[in-house]
Amino acid sequence: PGFENLTMGYNKYLRPYFGGEPVQIAMSLDIASISSISESDMDYTATIYLRQRWTDPRLVFHGNKSFTLDARLVELLWVPDTYIVESKRSFLHDVTVGNRLIRLFSNGTILYALRITTTVACNMDLSKYPMDTQTCRLQLESWGYDENDVIFTWLRGNDSVHGIERLRLSQYTVERYYTLVSKSQQETGSYPRLILQFELRRNVLYFILETYVPSTLLVMLSWVSFWITLDSVPARTCIGVTTVLSMTTLMIGSRSSLSKTNCFIKAIDVYLGICFSFIFGALVEYAVAHYSSSQKCAAKTPQEGPANELTKEMEEVNITNILNRSITSYKRKISFTSIEISSNNVNCRDLTMKTREKIKCVLRNKMHRIIGYFTIQNPSNVDHYSKLLFPLFFMLVNVFYWAYYLYF
Repeated sequence: PGFENLTMGYNKYLRPYFGGEPVQIAMSLDIASISSISESDMDYTATIYLRQRWTDPRLVFHGNKSFTLDARLVELLWVPDTYIVESKRSFLHDVTVGNRLIRLFSNGTILYALRITTTVACNMDLSKYPMDTQTCRLQLESWGYDENDVIFTWLRGNDSVHGIERLRLSQYTVERYYTLVSKSQQETGSYPRLILQFELRRNVLYFILETYVPSTLLVMLSWVSFWITLDSVPARTCIGVTTVLSMTTLMIGSRSSLSKTNCFIKAIDVYLGICFSFIFGALVEYAVAHYSSSQKCAAKTPQEGPANELTKEMEEVNITNILNRSITSYKRKISFTSIEISSNNVNCRDLTMKTREKIKCVLRNKMHRIIGYFTIQNPSNVDHYSKLLFPLFFMLVNVFYWAYYLYF
């Protein structure tokens, strides 16, 4: 029969079974490719082959054959108003003609196929980046017909989707996928919705070679300064400053690739922060050790200095100057000398001292005692303990880091 005879009296503005039971539309799709997955824009771009099947009793004809019609004849038939939920940009391929297919079966079944490229939003949780697994969706819904007019179903359940298991993506591996049938409750009614949900696991090997290994090596490089003597100021300072600057450059480079997601504290940011803290700690360790060493040397010098000065003064003092001193001045000096006490031998229980002086005395003793607790007696031991504590603590932090982000 001719197509003109089938469409005679056919109204494309009315759905099949108009005024009666809803039209059942069975769908299947092939994922041809997923060209890009953007973390900064939180979306993915995919090319799909969407196939829709429904039965229109107005197009029944005799015979067992099926006819493939010119795609331009779709303008003469009723087709579902299916759209892609959360789609940002979509287009239908039209080279060399519109990539659409219409196939008509004798029982009135219509197969309508489209080739579409769409960019769909995908909400991502980047807190475990780059050891994350993202769940994205492709949702198909009727725009104007509610569930009283149209019913959406998958043609063969999970087998309705093909091609996704053969995808080769640059950063991801498809873990699994499954199909769902749902409804969308809107103000204008309840609309049928089909959902394809798939999980993408990021390949972490690239980031291990690009970021994790260099940052770990920089931390180990900062430990080299512990084997250099405290007197080698240029060598130890050069190692500390160089590793700090290199780590800063590495951190800036890792964040520049995801400039629009800097509001997230990602797993890679945590690791780089840990490495930077250890490198900066190694630099501070040398500053503390060198300062303690210089203070200890300065403390030894005054003990020898006054003795030499006293000898010189005794040589210059003559008997005439001693006799010219008044007895009053001599007694005053003796009284001051008796009051003068060191910080280590202050007796705060002296009955002649006032209450305010006793409080000051007690506070002074407490401060000297607290300072004594933090005084490093042997600065060379700082490097000795750092050789053990820095690597041990870094290994312990790594165990907790990888265990948390890989298994929790």
